[in-house]
Amino acid sequence: MTFISWIILGLLAGAIAKFLLPGRDPGGFIGTTIIGVAGAFIGGWISARFLDHPITKHFYDGATWAAAIGGSLVLLIAYRILFGNSRN
Repeated sequence: MTFISWIILGLLAGAIAKFLLPGRDPGGFIGTTIIGVAGAFIGGWISARFLDHPITKHFYDGATWAAAIGGSLVLLIAYRILFGNSRN
């Protein structure tokens, strides 16, 4: 997958993570989008490095999507824990 594909995957993974974990985010839409892109990269890296499941070159691979969404969820939860009260 190209760099642009990872960004698109990250945007979609961030939207899915936001759907799975609703509520107010400290960063709003832009922050959630950036978390989604970063989560896709981190999830793919963790999957390839530690879980011995290299990310394939196919955009529609289920493991690639699971890694991207999982990474986005982890980052979104960590972001809410660290900065959750900044919008109150």
